[in-house]
Amino acid sequence: MTKTEEFSNRWGIVLASLGMAIGAGNLWRFPRLAGQYGGAFLILWIGFLLIWSIPILMAEFSIGKKFKKGVIGSFGSVSGKGLTWGGFFITVCTLGIAFYYAVVTGWALQYLGLASQNLFSFITGSKTIAVHLAEDPTYLETYWDGISNGSISTVILYILAVIAGIYLLIKGIQNGLEKANKVLIPSLFGLLIVITVISLNMENGFKGLEYMFAIDTKHFSNPTIWIEALSQSAWSTGAGWGLIMTISSYSRKKEDVVLNTFISGFGNNTASIMAGVAILPAVFALATSEGEAVSFLQSGNQALTFTIIPKLFSTITGGAILSFIFFLAFFMAAFSSLLPMLELFIANLKDMGFTRKSAAMRTAVFCIIFGFPSAWSLNFFNNQDWVWGIGLIISGLLIIIVVLKYGISKFKKDFIDTDSDLNVPLKYFSITLCFNVVLAVVLIYWWMSRGYSENPWFDANGNWNVFDVYSNASVVTQWAVALIAGIAINKYLYNKFVKS
Repeated sequence: MTKTEEFSNRWGIVLASLGMAIGAGNLWRFPRLAGQYGGAFLILWIGFLLIWSIPILMAEFSIGKKFKKGVIGSFGSVSGKGLTWGGFFITVCTLGIAFYYAVVTGWALQYLGLASQNLFSFITGSKTIAVHLAEDPTYLETYWDGISNGSISTVILYILAVIAGIYLLIKGIQNGLEKANKVLIPSLFGLLIVITVISLNMENGFKGLEYMFAIDTKHFSNPTIWIEALSQSAWSTGAGWGLIMTISSYSRKKEDVVLNTFISGFGNNTASIMAGVAILPAVFALATSEGEAVSFLQSGNQALTFTIIPKLFSTITGGAILSFIFFLAFFMAAFSSLLPMLELFIANLKDMGFTRKSAAMRTAVFCIIFGFPSAWSLNFFNNQDWVWGIGLIISGLLIIIVVLKYGISKFKKDFIDTDSDLNVPLKYFSITLCFNVVLAVVLIYWWMSRGYSENPWFDANGNWNVFDVYSNASVVTQWAVALIAGIAINKYLYNKFVKS
């Protein structure tokens, strides 16, 4: 089934690619890591962009552009009948993320509402967050606990986020996704610039920049920073998600694969650095000491975004304005990344013969149903984030395997070099892909061997510890279910998504 929809011009697909890549992780995960490890992290992070993310994104973009199908159909078309199940796993992995990512978008709406209320209170002289914190220092922690577990308001808001995304996508690629990104992405960059200017003009704000770009060589001997840098690059750029494969399936025939990939990858990194430059100076300027600032940055993803940032902004005059701008940018980033996740599901359903509207409605139902457990339970949310976040490495490895099976030189000639004005050396493409096979295996083994759970495989009674949030047993079981299901229906997938 050939798609008739496509982006109107290069900027349409560039903005869609940036919208896919620039998400909540840029604003709440990157600043923490940049603050924790400084310039050493930045060097490794940029290195992994070139080593891991760019080669995989080029492969994804060219496959989607070539076959004009959803992930299962495009992947199966290049892999052949025997490996079509790989496209199924990639789809399941990304949908697993989409289901709980819709909840992140709901949280973003929740805190945008809190920031709006705080801004109104600041203007009218009513009770602001600063006053609440003076009366109860645990005010923000209590608020976070209230919305992250068993919260009806969170359920309602994540459902609204899904419905809003589906409403836009029903309109199609040009009238829906493209028009939305023309507003979301420029606005997001504009808001980041505003936050940056305000932060850099705060007293001692420059210390945040000094810390962010200072290179401490001792960090390079710490294996954790290598894992963090790779995972941040893979997560943030969208490498291995199948999202860029979906977006490029709507590209024009002459679209430049290499140019668009580099614009997407470096555009994402630019947004991350802007977020770091915006947040770190504020953290250092408002903390009582450098040690306290670093402690804030190392306190965890959710804590930094949902408790520390509002607390920091509440301590300064005009902080209510800064907090509102930050959470508006945070929501825009989260929502712009949710859209292509929803589109990935829609594209696969369209390949099954559904109309765009029918596919979109079914996508909404699936996301609302399967997103509910993450909206209701933070433990379930964390488990899904753990399982499918690591699963992206498997997805990236599957894409690499397909290229190796096809033949690296032949793939580059048939898929990437066609219509590409920019050219990357074959040696670069070959070395990085082969290296990434080893890297993926080592990374997964290392991750599993660390034992993030007290009982990684079996509980105290000797039972398979599948229900532990961070256990290896939970990760492997859910991966196995997706892999076995894909292999079991591989023939159906090939006939339905490829041959038809």
